Amino acid sequence: MKKCTHLDQARNVTPRTPQGCEECLKSGDRWVHLRMCLTCGHVGCCDSSKNKHATKHFHATDHAIMRSFEPGESWGWCYIDKLELDFA
Repeated sequence: MKKCTHLDQARNVTPRTPQGCEECLKSGDRWVHLRMCLTCGHVGCCDSSKNKHATKHFHATDHAIMRSFEPGESWGWCYIDKLELDFA
C-alpha cells in the first residue's frame, strides 16, 4: 500500500479565513466546499467549486497536504502522492 511521503509538511495551523475561501471572499464569489492547507492555514474552495482555489494554492506554493474544512469531516489529501488521508 502506498503511503504519503509529505506528512512532515503538515502543521498545527490556524485557518487564515475561517469564514470561507480566502480568494472567493475577496472577489465576492461562492464556493461548494472548503479545504485548508496544513502548511500555512490557507482556506480555499474545492475542485467542485468553479474557482478551485485550494488546488490553485497547491500549484502556486507546493504545499502538498490539505484537509477538509467542512464540519464533521476529518479526511485530507496529498496533492503530490494523490492519496486520501485520515486525520480522525
